[in-house]
Amino acid sequence: MKRRDFLKLSLGAAAIAALAAPAFAEDRPKEIRIGTQKGGFFPAVKARHTLEDAFRADGIDIVWVDFQFGPPLLEAINVGSVDFGYVGDAPPIFAQAAGAKVRYAAAVKQNGSSQAIIVPKDSPIRTLADLKGKRVAFGRGSSAHNLLVAALEKAGLSWSDIIPAPLAPADATAAFVKGSVDAWSIWDPYLALAELKENARAIVFDKDVHKPNSFYIVGSDFVQKYPGLVAKLNAAFAAEGVWANSHHEEVAKAQAEATGVDLAAVRRFVDRSIYSVVPLDDDIIKSQQAVADRFARVGLIPKPVNVADIVWKWTPST
Repeated sequence: MKRRDFLKLSLGAAAIAALAAPAFAEDRPKEIRIGTQKGGFFPAVKARHTLEDAFRADGIDIVWVDFQFGPPLLEAINVGSVDFGYVGDAPPIFAQAAGAKVRYAAAVKQNGSSQAIIVPKDSPIRTLADLKGKRVAFGRGSSAHNLLVAALEKAGLSWSDIIPAPLAPADATAAFVKGSVDAWSIWDPYLALAELKENARAIVFDKDVHKPNSFYIVGSDFVQKYPGLVAKLNAAFAAEGVWANSHHEEVAKAQAEATGVDLAAVRRFVDRSIYSVVPLDDDIIKSQQAVADRFARVGLIPKPVNVADIVWKWTPST
């Protein structure tokens, strides 16, 4: 056996052992409520029962709570009805600016291919500059909101140069199909569905205008009381991320079955996704601070925020 293969097996065994071990000499909740969004690898994680198995030894149940997009998920964490959840880059900025009781727990560096601003196939809009005067749909406070702001900034346009149409994904889908909006800033799987079902055309992807990240967010009270549990959650999702990066077909089938989304669209989404879970390093914090500064600059948040103030330090065990 090659040395690197031996190391991979050893690290994998260590991760499994760490997840299976009883957690901590700290008070334990009866359950951990995890907020997810439509998409991602969460249906596969649920089907594999990895989280449930990891926390069974601690006498803790895992409860999954689904949300349409990030802002309501973070509000649920803020009020204490959810403990931990997964969102894009913009929702934590708005949450922090509003004084929400949340902390960054871990990050997922994205490749910038799973979110875009799209237009109908026959639209005369070809460039970002062509968005001037046009009605553009987006989820208020979502990562698509950030993409739209960053894209306009790159094109030399201001927020007042477009007609903003803040819509939740389901409503935006209907508006886009009916032609009541000219463009739509949106993430997968809605992006993939629009590409395949409506022949939508992307005029810009995330990677063209900024460095996107996604985040695992935890309630500040929860992480203060149960830091060991949060570290174990991070480790569990990190292990699942390693599995998901090399099992795209299983991830896609689980998501298609759980959500009813067309398998071809899900495959497209999964194949351009990254699932690796990492601590927030200086580069990630800097990138996220750029999002916060952008929002403050254009007046989307009432005051500047310092992202590092709400980062919980996670040091993965090796």
